[in-house]
Amino acid sequence: MVTGIIGRKVGMTQLFGPDGTVQAVTVIKAGPCVVVQAKTADKDGYEAVQLGLVEEKPAKATKPLAGHYRKANVPPTRVRREVALAKGADALKAGDQVLVASVFKNGERVDVIGKSRGLGFQGVVKRHHFAGGAATHGSMFHRAPGSIGASSYPSRVIKGMRAAGHMGSERVTTLNLFVERVDGEQHLLMVRGAVPGAPGTYVVVRKAVAAKPEPKPQVEKVKKGKK
Repeated sequence: MVTGIIGRKVGMTQLFGPDGTVQAVTVIKAGPCVVVQAKTADKDGYEAVQLGLVEEKPAKATKPLAGHYRKANVPPTRVRREVALAKGADALKAGDQVLVASVFKNGERVDVIGKSRGLGFQGVVKRHHFAGGAATHGSMFHRAPGSIGASSYPSRVIKGMRAAGHMGSERVTTLNLFVERVDGEQHLLMVRGAVPGAPGTYVVVRKAVAAKPEPKPQVEKVKKGKK
């Protein structure tokens, strides 16, 4: 079986436990997905599958992509992602369906990969957390970056200098999120905490690469003869 699935971030909500505790969760519409292409170790050098996210609105495809989907005998999809196969899992073929309930279960850890919110062009104070200058006493230096290099040597700006520029819209991976609930009928996955991107962002949910063990409650040991 595959180790991940494509989804779309719906938003955040709350789940109430049996004891009345409240947990903030992110709702992800995960799947259904179809296998567009299966890659094998003999032909491609590794084992993986290319998944396509099936959505309500039909997608348009160029002639080369249309042929790619026609070869797999599946309708065109707007989003395609490649995910790895689990070790020792049965091989999948083009046209097979992948559902969220067959990949994940309640209580396991997952990694969510998505694109962060785009923040446009930002200065160094917001983008790199520069302190800035004094705000009073006639200061003319407030949110400028300051010196960006010496004039005599090397007489240029060093590569990698932190400066103002485009912020956000980057690939972000959130690790070890706890799966609170899996709704197989509605194709929903509810994970504890926040995931990258705004509502409507496409994400890839995979099994945690380095899953952390669940914390165990510590029981205080009482010495004999003491209450």
